[in-house]
Formats: sequence, C-alpha cells, structure tokens
Amino acid sequence: MISIISSDEIEEGTSKGIELNNLYMFAVKKDAEVFLYWNRCPHLGTPLEWEEDRFLDPDGALIICSTHGALFEIEGGRCLAGPCKGKHLQAIPFILDNGMVLVEESALRAPTPLQ
Repeated sequence: MISIISSDEIEEGTSKGIELNNLYMFAVKKDAEVFLYWNRCPHLGTPLEWEEDRFLDPDGALIICSTHGALFEIEGGRCLAGPCKGKHLQAIPFILDNGMVLVEESALRAPTPLQ
C-alpha cells in the first residue's frame, strides 16, 4: 500500500490535487468522507481543475471540468451535465487507515483509455 495523502490535508467541502510519479489524481472531502479520482475528464481526457486544487463548482456541491463545464457528482463521479453526460470519472480504490489515504500499488497505473 502506498500512502497518497492524509485526510487532514483536505478541508471539509474542498478538493486537493495529488501528483505521484507523473500520475495526476484528486481527492474531495464531503461530509467527512473522502473521494479519490483520476484528474481526467471522460470527454477529452483533459485535467479538470481551473486553478490548483480547485475541482469544485462555486457551491462546492459538484466537481466541474474547467474545459467544457461538465458537472460531476462528488459521490460516484457520474457526469450530470456537459459533453460527457452519463459517463463517469474514474475512481481510484483506496482505504482510509488512521487518517491516511492508502492505495494499492497496482491501482496506480495510468487510467484506462477513453471510450
């Protein structure tokens, strides 16, 4: 298991970009729960954030893609609006152990190709 980030580094209702060995992901904390996704829009594969660590809409209710404004559910990553409607962000499986987000090394391969 590889330690990715401490859950304490992510403020409630915010997001945080993570880079590890040239792999880019991000975490969101909502209602004290952490969600971890690859930083890649399912539409064109572009990074999602418009500023460092800014992956959420102004209300902090949805993940937003800076390229085309697609909106995604924080829980599950389903696209609700935009050019990739109905597709999903790719979640990264992890466990939370003693406040640390841990990922199996095998899960830290580049995300699957766009379909």
